Amino acid sequence: MPIRIGTRGSKLALVQTETVIQKLSDLGIESEKVIINTQGDTTTNVPLHEIGGQGVFVRALDDAILAGTIDCAVHSMKDIPAFRPSGLFTAAILKRDSPADFLAHKGEVGHIRVIGTSSTRRKAQLLRHDPGITIKDLRGNVDTRIRKMGAGEYDGIMLAEAGLQRLGIKIDGQRLPPEKFVPSPNQGTVAVVSRADPSLMEMLSALDHPETRTDIAIERAVMEQLGGGCFTPLGIFSRSGHLIAEVLALDGSRAERAEVDVTTIEQARNEGRKLKARAQGLIDEAYKRLGITP
Repeated sequence: MPIRIGTRGSKLALVQTETVIQKLSDLGIESEKVIINTQGDTTTNVPLHEIGGQGVFVRALDDAILAGTIDCAVHSMKDIPAFRPSGLFTAAILKRDSPADFLAHKGEVGHIRVIGTSSTRRKAQLLRHDPGITIKDLRGNVDTRIRKMGAGEYDGIMLAEAGLQRLGIKIDGQRLPPEKFVPSPNQGTVAVVSRADPSLMEMLSALDHPETRTDIAIERAVMEQLGGGCFTPLGIFSRSGHLIAEVLALDGSRAERAEVDVTTIEQARNEGRKLKARAQGLIDEAYKRLGITP
């Protein structure tokens, strides 16, 4: 019986799932995809933080695994919340693609005045770079975002470079260095989440990339200490244990940053705790301004 793999119906989600299906096929393991609609896909007219943050893309798939409708699900790892329902496990983390953000734009960089993004982190980092630009909310899949820019609603839009690469999309713009525009924790990474079935987890674990898993674990350890989800502008990025993490004010005017080499998850947690102590005022301010109850 083939492994039933749940996925969102967006073009990017389907491409990522097909990659997993092909990797399993190469190992002689049969699988099939099952499309599950999520609130994040059906509610596109409001900012993410107003409907629960990135976790809205995951919840329906979690429920389907726990109900036995599917055996596992493929996610962009950055969409997976820090705290997970019992009975679910990240069985495989694929080798990381580009972690960077990409600023797609029309015309010259110096003429960009209106940029579209729904991310509080990207907004804060862009405003830090240039306080004079205007940020307008932008939701929808990659094609929708590009179409809206083409229609003149935005001079530029922010996207994950990995998504463009996976979709084979080439567009004018520039890669933003992750050392300066620190990405969302786990950006550029695909994960396979499954129920607690030892034989299923063993099959899926063949897809795991240990070095990526280590960096992802470091980033998530810091994220768990900071909290905030999609509500607080924060970036966390680890490459071979070199950790960069920052928390920003919503308008990009202030930030607290840590850059350090870590070798253990406990060290990462400790760095997260220290950064949170310095950035607590920014975190509280973000929650208050967004009308979110911690």
